[in-house]
Amino acid sequence: MSHWNLLTLVGDDRPGIVAQVTRTLYQIGCNLGEASMLRLGKNFTIMLMVSSEEPGESVLAALAPITVKLGLQVHCHPVAAGVRQHPVPNFQVCVSGADRAGIVAEVTTILAAQGFNILALESDVVGETAQPLYMMDIQGFCEATLAQLELALAPLIAQGVSVSVAPVDVMIG
Repeated sequence: MSHWNLLTLVGDDRPGIVAQVTRTLYQIGCNLGEASMLRLGKNFTIMLMVSSEEPGESVLAALAPITVKLGLQVHCHPVAAGVRQHPVPNFQVCVSGADRAGIVAEVTTILAAQGFNILALESDVVGETAQPLYMMDIQGFCEATLAQLELALAPLIAQGVSVSVAPVDVMIG
């Protein structure tokens, strides 16, 4: 019986984290599914769907030498679904503006009210310390029209936030 687990690993950023973690998972017979791996501040984070004939505890035990060596915090959460269990994104929302508290909450609340299902969200703070710029890229699925999303997000533009919404072209076939 195959067990699906969501692994999360976090630790100081350094070369070789992905190579050592994925090599270990491969050596114990795991199949990798969807993943998000990126640097956040001075940390490197991995969120990874893993399928294995062994339960999560066995996967954690096999990873222990690597996680200790690299100083990674690890968590294993059993999940029922396998890969490809979500809709394909049909919209991308790009937001940028002066960094301030609440901008993520404002944008995502507006999108949620439109029935927008966020499938991926990436953000960064760039620029000078005295004038930081917040940048956010969101991909998701929504049955609302492009015009409806633009109208809903328009109040943010009036506040000086740059917002663009575009359809995601997905080539199938």
